Amino acid sequence: MKILGIIPARYASNRFPGKALVDVAGKSMVQRVYLQASKAQTLSKVIVATDHEDIFQHVTDFGGSVCMTDSRHPTGTDRCYEALTQQSQEYDFVVNIQGDEPFIKPQQIEDLTSHLNPDIELATLVKAIDDPQHLSNPNLVKVVVNASGQAVYFSRTPIPYTRNEPMDRWLDHQKYYGHIGIYAYRRDILQEVTSLKMAPWERSEGLEQLRWLYHGYTISVFQTAYESMGIDTPEDLVQALRSHT
Repeated sequence: MKILGIIPARYASNRFPGKALVDVAGKSMVQRVYLQASKAQTLSKVIVATDHEDIFQHVTDFGGSVCMTDSRHPTGTDRCYEALTQQSQEYDFVVNIQGDEPFIKPQQIEDLTSHLNPDIELATLVKAIDDPQHLSNPNLVKVVVNASGQAVYFSRTPIPYTRNEPMDRWLDHQKYYGHIGIYAYRRDILQEVTSLKMAPWERSEGLEQLRWLYHGYTISVFQTAYESMGIDTPEDLVQALRSHT
């Protein structure tokens, strides 16, 4: 099976413009993501998909694979699809690797890609929540998973609700999962989901994956033991550097 890893890296960011090029302990953020993703043995190729000449040139300079994509793409999924169409080789799956996670572990990628098979439409990762305070954090998306290992719903609120118990004891009665924002798309499904209309769930929660569920696609869910740390602001970067030094 051939799997293409794509790192969407747009230049514009409301809270952290140009963060793909920011220095992270001696290397740019996008270079760190690229180097970590390239260590995943299950990926056939890793490429950065950008909309900015400075990022394109930077990736070229450090020896990475990169392609230019339209700056008007509303989501990383759309950028991934355009990048896929530019490839000369055929791939069975595409993995969308977040471009703002410089400390992503190759094992996280392998925890997802090692399970892929032709019956899977879309797939993502979760990690069991072990801190009650994380349940109420809207930045940590919670995932409800059914008995078949497929996502039922994603929400910024703590779901399922544990009735008649204070929230600090919910973990004693129910398993809760936090979403790790890495996605795998079967090639044909990636093309299909880029043409879907925005769903009301997605509009409410601000979560693109709810569009796929709303329109009837299945998202297979696999567990990882590793945390995910995205960099959305300069303050996030300071905290991340402290955690990794």
